[in-house]
Amino acid sequence: MRRRAFASALALTATGALLSTGTARAASGKNGPGQPPAPIPPSPAHPNGVQVETEVVSGHRSEFPVLRTKKVHTQNERVLQVDYQVQETGYWCGPAATRCALSARVAVPNQATFAAELGTHQGGTDHIGQITRVLNNRVDSGTYFTREMPNDPPTQAQIDLLWSDVIADMDSNHPIVANIVAPPGNQPPGYPPGQTIYHYFTVIGYDTLHNTVLIADSASFNGWQIYWLNFSQLASLIPPKGYSA
Repeated sequence: MRRRAFASALALTATGALLSTGTARAASGKNGPGQPPAPIPPSPAHPNGVQVETEVVSGHRSEFPVLRTKKVHTQNERVLQVDYQVQETGYWCGPAATRCALSARVAVPNQATFAAELGTHQGGTDHIGQITRVLNNRVDSGTYFTREMPNDPPTQAQIDLLWSDVIADMDSNHPIVANIVAPPGNQPPGYPPGQTIYHYFTVIGYDTLHNTVLIADSASFNGWQIYWLNFSQLASLIPPKGYSA
């Protein structure tokens, strides 16, 4: 059971696909009209994109190798041990983020299995509640809750709850899956600057000294895969969607 009280939340209805407001996707576009987005190439990590120790644990020569982060637990910093993998299609950010989160606790199947369980389609994974359901199906029921952040900008109470969830969940080895909207001018590093990106990624750590959170980002935009993000920016990216914590 969890350490904190349950706060009920309705599932979000907006799409959680990794899409822009135009036609671009996170995939490299070699597909024709009506074709699904091409897989995202597993580009090498940006020199500043992986700031924690990792190792390749499977698929050394495969198209989508799996990286395993090294666990860190110091006075100010907490990093969870998870399996990170670049998403295999332009719309599998939800399955990839779910897989990453669960890998901290249980053995995980491939992204295709999670795509089927989540009901992911070419438009993406429709709402964060689907991810909460799948997370709970594979760990103790009631472990994860859906948190909505409908206010943009978020209220101070919502920001405080998010920070509390980050600390409590990382301390209990529970990565968080966040559904974000990243418009031009407010984007994580490496994102296409002229597009609004609708995306899921996984929060896998925190640093209270620098007020940052560690993100495992399956899109690997320009090679940014595992990186530190200011907490206040995370709080600004989630509205009007939500997260599984």
